[in-house]
Formats: sequence, structure tokens, C-alpha cells
Amino acid sequence: MARTALGWGTRDLARNAGVSPDTIARLERGENLRASTISAVQSAIEAAGIEFIPENGGGVGVRFARATEHKK
Repeated sequence: MARTALGWGTRDLARNAGVSPDTIARLERGENLRASTISAVQSAIEAAGIEFIPENGGGVGVRFARATEHKK
């Protein structure tokens, strides 16, 4: 969902996360990956402005992060 919200293809996410497109395909199929790989993908998505929402009774999800207010 996060990749789609950003308008990224698998190659875009792979490039931004520093992994191969095959790794992204494996992740999206639900295969087990190293924790460091998942962390790299999550970091790339968060750096692009997506926030992960934890389980809260309605299920996990993603949303665009709120813009921070600039101090004057």
C-alpha cells in the first residue's frame, strides 16, 4: 500500500531502499527477509513521507505523514 500511495513501482522502491527489485517482489509476496532488509525498505518509505500505523483494532496500515509546522 505504501509503495502505491507514493506512485512508485517496484524498481523505484528498490532503488530508494538500496535493494534489488527481486527483493521487493519477495517482500510483497510475504516471503521472509532479513530484518535489515525490511528496515531499509521501511526507512525509504518513511523518508518519502509515509507513516506506518500500528494495529489499533482496525488493522495495520499506512498514511501520509503530517507535515510539521515550521517555526518562525
